[in-house]
Amino acid sequence: MKKMKPFTGNWRIVEMEVWDQDYVDMEVPGFINIGSDGTGQFQFGLVSGDIDGRVEPFGHAPRFEFSWSGQDENDPICGRGWAAIENGELNGRIYLHLADDSAFRAIKSK
Repeated sequence: MKKMKPFTGNWRIVEMEVWDQDYVDMEVPGFINIGSDGTGQFQFGLVSGDIDGRVEPFGHAPRFEFSWSGQDENDPICGRGWAAIENGELNGRIYLHLADDSAFRAIKSK
């Protein structure tokens, strides 16, 4: 799965469009982890989930598109999202089903 390689790893969420960084880092530093098989986890604020995705062509560059299920303050929730690599950063949007959506920016953790 060569096309997955640029997306795999641990990413630190450093900016979100809707929520400030204090909320993003409320319980743990906000993150998204993507495995080589397209599965992973994320958490920002009180929202956490397991992701299942794949790399799809989009315009001139690939992007990682995923669905997710998890919890928001212990209530079940699900959604979808996408991410693209831009200048070495992971930029995308996450959608909470029947609720908010937000752009995010993440940098690769060392």
